[in-house]
Amino acid sequence: MSAALEPIVGRYLSVDIGGKPCRVYFEEAGAGIPLVCLHTAGADSRQYRHMMCDADITSRYRVIAFDMPWHGKSYPPPGWQDEEYRLSTERYVETVMAFCQALALDRPALIGCSIGGRIVLQLAHQHADRFRALIGVEAADFQQPWYDTSWLHRGDVHGGEVCAALVSGLVAPQSPAVYRHETLWQYMQSGPGVFRGDLYFYRVDGDLRGRLGGIRTDRCPLFLLTGEYDFSCTPEDTLRTAAGIPGAQVTVMRELGHFPMSESPQQFRGYIMPVLDAIAGL
Repeated sequence: MSAALEPIVGRYLSVDIGGKPCRVYFEEAGAGIPLVCLHTAGADSRQYRHMMCDADITSRYRVIAFDMPWHGKSYPPPGWQDEEYRLSTERYVETVMAFCQALALDRPALIGCSIGGRIVLQLAHQHADRFRALIGVEAADFQQPWYDTSWLHRGDVHGGEVCAALVSGLVAPQSPAVYRHETLWQYMQSGPGVFRGDLYFYRVDGDLRGRLGGIRTDRCPLFLLTGEYDFSCTPEDTLRTAAGIPGAQVTVMRELGHFPMSESPQQFRGYIMPVLDAIAGL
């Protein structure tokens, strides 16, 4: 029997977010330019494990992926049992900035997917000077909701299985089965009400239409990559958003869906590597 250690190292970070102490789990691999990775709604940092195991990336980048509070191996803050979890734009921005500051990251690059891609747009608008470059994967200023989340947190519904079923159609048909089911397994493990709470940001509070004026891509390059099979954030959604941001660079990714970094790592690699090459040359 053979064994191999992966280069990924996991640690916990204690940081105040919204005036409350949070115990946040993060994983990292590599050295060089910090690259902070934001996972999708209801999931966790495992979505970026393939990038963290890619020596061509980690030879130049310190890839850092963290679980948002309530997600993965991060805990909710004390008193979570007395409130309904609802992610807001303000809390999301504060979480990202607090994490980067706690690790003393000097103008890191940042990549976010889905809700992470949406908050990338807000970061470009609000904190561009704090980042070397921003990458929005499956990112747009708004998507028309196509799902009902009112029944997701019920005693007679297995929330994790339903969440996985809900997002399963967002995986491209060409994505290898092993990675498709790996991606869906992460959704099956989400905590009660977490997916629905994330979608409050995605559906309600995070509507950024008409709120992104003044983004300076000459100060902080903005790369937007969207899978052709994504019907949640469609290529048309991303192109519409980019049309209002001078200098935004858009790529529509063939044979990829809503979770490119986890659903088809090799296919995604062909699109993310040129972006990382460009950032490394800044």
